[in-house]
Amino acid sequence: QVQLVESGGGLVHTGGSLRLSCPASGRTISSYTMGWFRQAPGKAREFVARIRWSDTNTDYADSVKGRFTISRDNAKNTVFLQMNSLQPEDTAVYYCSLRSVRDYSSDSYLTAPTSYHHWGQGTQVTVSS
Repeated sequence: QVQLVESGGGLVHTGGSLRLSCPASGRTISSYTMGWFRQAPGKAREFVARIRWSDTNTDYADSVKGRFTISRDNAKNTVFLQMNSLQPEDTAVYYCSLRSVRDYSSDSYLTAPTSYHHWGQGTQVTVSS
């Protein structure tokens, strides 16, 4: 059974930083593509970042490129999302996800929530202006 548990969310001011963590159990994350998504009230869940299983290649939504960094620590079986220069529009619940198929899907395919099979419960990030 796969379990993903996000932590590290909170309330910060504009320009602040947070680091989200997502330790996994039931799967070795280095063998699977991991993603971060977010969902603001009244909006659809949207792609934030992902890291591929095969080569640690990363991809980011345009809205966070240059500010957010996804990484993983294989020894801790944990994926991270470092978020810098946070803006009020980054306010959302952030979800960690795992794609349980080891393939070479396109970058665009891996931006869809439906491409991932396991999800954490989410952690709230609130950025005040």
